[in-house]
Amino acid sequence: MKNISSAYKGSDVLITGGIGFIGSNLASWLVKCGAKVTLVDSMVPDYGGNLFNISDIKDKVHINFSDIRDKYSIAYLVRGKDYIFNLAGQVSHLDSMLNPHVDLEINVQSQLSLLEACRKYNPNVRIVYTSTRQVYGRPEYLPVDEKHPLNPVDVNGINKMAGEYYHLVYNKVYGIRSVILRLTNTYGPRQLVKHSRQGFIGWFIRNVVRGEKVHVFGDGMQLRDLNYISDVVEALVAVAYSEESYGYILNLGMDNPISLKDLIGLMIKIFGGGEYELVPFPEEKKKIDIGSIYTDFSKIRDLIGWVPKCSLAEGLMKTFEFYKNYGKYYWD
Repeated sequence: MKNISSAYKGSDVLITGGIGFIGSNLASWLVKCGAKVTLVDSMVPDYGGNLFNISDIKDKVHINFSDIRDKYSIAYLVRGKDYIFNLAGQVSHLDSMLNPHVDLEINVQSQLSLLEACRKYNPNVRIVYTSTRQVYGRPEYLPVDEKHPLNPVDVNGINKMAGEYYHLVYNKVYGIRSVILRLTNTYGPRQLVKHSRQGFIGWFIRNVVRGEKVHVFGDGMQLRDLNYISDVVEALVAVAYSEESYGYILNLGMDNPISLKDLIGLMIKIFGGGEYELVPFPEEKKKIDIGSIYTDFSKIRDLIGWVPKCSLAEGLMKTFEFYKNYGKYYWD
């Protein structure tokens, strides 16, 4: 894949959820390229916004503490932007079941408000919307490609699916250039690790670094794929820049899925210590668990040449090193 960093020099970029895990890593990349970057984040305590995430670039970005549910704020923020990386969302599957109306507001109504603002005030903008492989539900076949039926098992999956289709409709009907990335398990520095409701990988990392026993639900043989944050950032900036990607839904993923049992074993080996225990699924998690799932990412590979470059072992080593040094900013 060609080097596109020069294409972002001088560009005006908005990142929703910009002080969270993926947003802050993306912002750092864009700042290094010479982009003018605006970060909007509601800083809801359990959603991942963390000012330490942008401590090294805070004087090089514009920060707007706002909620994407505020349609008047969003209508102002989208104006004049060349790119919008639409990362803000409620991503906890369990929370979506406990507070479905909040999930609806953030993952559906707010997406429509942002797209309407772009239609009215900035129809030439380019948008990347981050979705989730959770929209597939329990897989009918593996690896899951973009043609797999959509059958979400929770409220979050339903609402993220709706968000995807709003972006596709506005691309097709109004010509607002939009592309959807369905992310798998993203991990790396700046990830939320203070609770387990945004996925298992951050919680595994936290417990290993802190010397706490890791609980693995079920028999541990569930297969997953993971992407290190630098590979996800590369995918984001590549699809935003590539005209051929607009109007598509694209999976991210990796070549060799790994079982949760083998993953925690690898983590303990790399870190140099730790222990885990297989435990039964909590009832509320069992009801929305989708078993083994990993994705076919050949579509994005064939379309723009993206492939993950960071090996799992290398990514875990970098992640552990980060939290050994800076974990105090993330535990609570």
